[in-house]
Amino acid sequence: MRSRVLTILVLVLALIAPAVPASAADDLADRLSAIPGLTIVSESAPAGYRFFVLTYRQPADHRHPERGTYEQRLTLLHRSLDAPVVLATSGYGLPATPTASRTEPARLLDANQVSVEHRFFMPSRPSPADWSDLTIWQEATDEHRIVTALKSVYSGKWIQTGASKGGMTSVYHRRFYPGDVDGVVAYVAPNDVLNDLDGAYDRFFATVGDAACRRALDDMQREALKRRDRLVPRLEADAATNGWTFTRTLGTADRSFEMTVLDTVWAFWQYRTAADCASVPPATATDDEVYAWFDAVAGWSFYTDQTLEYYWPYYYQAATQLGWPSLRFDHLRGLRDYPGLYSALSALPRELRKPHNPFPMIDVDLWVRASAPRMLFVYGQNDPWGAEAFTPSHRDSYRYVAPGANHGANISRLAPADAEAATATLRRWANVTVTSDDSARVAPLPFDDMLPPARGVSGARAAG
Repeated sequence: MRSRVLTILVLVLALIAPAVPASAADDLADRLSAIPGLTIVSESAPAGYRFFVLTYRQPADHRHPERGTYEQRLTLLHRSLDAPVVLATSGYGLPATPTASRTEPARLLDANQVSVEHRFFMPSRPSPADWSDLTIWQEATDEHRIVTALKSVYSGKWIQTGASKGGMTSVYHRRFYPGDVDGVVAYVAPNDVLNDLDGAYDRFFATVGDAACRRALDDMQREALKRRDRLVPRLEADAATNGWTFTRTLGTADRSFEMTVLDTVWAFWQYRTAADCASVPPATATDDEVYAWFDAVAGWSFYTDQTLEYYWPYYYQAATQLGWPSLRFDHLRGLRDYPGLYSALSALPRELRKPHNPFPMIDVDLWVRASAPRMLFVYGQNDPWGAEAFTPSHRDSYRYVAPGANHGANISRLAPADAEAATATLRRWANVTVTSDDSARVAPLPFDDMLPPARGVSGARAAG
């Protein structure tokens, strides 16, 4: 009789006791593996975190999911199920072997972080690839499905972020799926709306820095083009030595040479500062000095088939939807051999050259100005990509400019009062009041600025 009473008592207690939360009972890896289409590729455990490399099965065309799928790469930096989640969209590909790092919003919020590789950047590309499926809506829908799936694991606030093209990507996701995240921090995000007509970039280059620096940079471009007959053979020799070719994209070394020269002043201001003006050679510099300076700033290897192939998805989007900066180059009149060369189409193989559709950018621009809620934009004062910036609405949205900063502008580089205000806004959106101190961790994670490598002899700069 006593044992029967105890059994009944245990059953009653089991019925009235609160259920153990799934997060306490299930291992995180098990919960991730239970998400249909999500695959764990690898897991590691940096101090204080768990880091997963994942793939998620996506329709190649979300309007016609029956037409095939592809595996989209992403990573998850897990700190706590109770912490907010930062969705980082690079706009490009993830590293070949991803490692744990944190973006500025993830640091400021001490958050979990999901980083997504943009569709059509290898290996996140359907096979066979229908490039008409590479649109801002298709990628936004990729991200929508990822957020929806991971909200089964994380129920806290979500903040999206990205820099440059990744910042643009975060804006487009917000446009199409405004309920997915609780706020957006978009760094140095261009807003190329009908830029062929407004001259914003020409006005930028007419005023950035001081007159002496602008004159020195213009002189370098003129000198390079004047010395074309001596400098192009050097590029051809470097191409032969390094296995560079031009036939798939620019067509010839001469066209690649002119494109690099045209792009160098842009590259200078994108990744350098006014302090580097002193390093610009004088017009009397030797051919060796001129060639070496262009290589250091712009990189002769960038406009080659080998480098451009990685960036084809960007240039395709720039050509078809995003827009591409249109510059007059008045100071180079009579020196250019290819007047229509400075275009996103020049960086693409012929089969990917498609007409431009301006309506998606017009739609996004109007939406951001009129009604986009909780969006925070950060720009650098001397960054060319900020010449056409987003104008935030009055719906708890803001724009800040970092004094003297380039394409690496972020909240920490803002004036102190602006940095404090931006940080407070971000934490309010994420419902975070106190964050832990990085210095208390055994090994703080590296900082991820979400930008591709800087252009020049050390690496290839991404456009946008």
